Amino acid sequence: MGVKSLKIVFMGTPEFALASLDAVADSAHELCAVFTRPDKPKNRGQKVGMSPVKMSAIEKEIPVYQPVSLKTGEGFRETTELLNEIKPDCIVVVAYGQILPREVLEIPRYGCINIHASLLPRYRGASPIHSCIINGETQSGVTIMKMAEGLDTGDMILSSRVEVPFDMKFATLHDILMKLGADLLLKTLESLENNTAVYTPQDETQATYAPMLSKKDTQIDWTHPAVKIYNKIRGLSESHTAYTFLNGKRLKIFFSELGQASPGKPGEIADFAQTNGFNVICGDSNTLKLTDIQLEGASRMNAADFLRGRKIKAGTIM
Repeated sequence: MGVKSLKIVFMGTPEFALASLDAVADSAHELCAVFTRPDKPKNRGQKVGMSPVKMSAIEKEIPVYQPVSLKTGEGFRETTELLNEIKPDCIVVVAYGQILPREVLEIPRYGCINIHASLLPRYRGASPIHSCIINGETQSGVTIMKMAEGLDTGDMILSSRVEVPFDMKFATLHDILMKLGADLLLKTLESLENNTAVYTPQDETQATYAPMLSKKDTQIDWTHPAVKIYNKIRGLSESHTAYTFLNGKRLKIFFSELGQASPGKPGEIADFAQTNGFNVICGDSNTLKLTDIQLEGASRMNAADFLRGRKIKAGTIM
């Protein structure tokens, strides 16, 4: 990188941003400030919790700012004043969770760059990793772009592709792309510093969207084909988590396996395999073997252990 270094402001919130935050903090660049979403209540106790990025920034003794909004009110005024005072060369944005207004985008000398967990222009939006797996994609990746006012529409600077095996879950792909994004970020900052960055416009005709997931998106519809449900389960695993109902109680499903065809209704428990789970009939008459589950009010366990302590009849409808 030489003796030069860039003044960086970092904006991010969840765990996905941590590897990139670490990469900047450990580099020759000057990390001046961190912006993250305001603290919010977590879990049933509603205890207010800090974001992963805030906790990491505090450990690193980096100033942290948490405006409620960057677009209106006090948050907008204070943020623009602060950034104009810092005069960053670049603002790095990783899953921040807020829209940056034009006034902020125009402050840094090299603009604002965003690390997005997809191969743009596919899967713009809030849930690119989930959507990639849910839709059965065999490839994913990371794109670094110069931010524009639209949703993930900016010119691309660097990207890198990874394979997505048929049994890969959300958590695994998340961690792979998190580390890949941090590596690409350092290369991007070097190209900005050396004025060698190449900006490629996105092909709007190829754009797809990955909207924010809601609770209704995580419930299983057993009338769907087995492969579609299988992909949904692994695409939500360890994150939002797919669920169904068993005898009136919510049953979370963390992983499953594709089974054989069986007669019966969608959602019907077809038979048991006491060693590794039980089979549920899907809309295409193929079955899905549930292997890693958690019933409401109980601990997470493999399905074989779950079945040993419960009498669940074949023919029960999920």
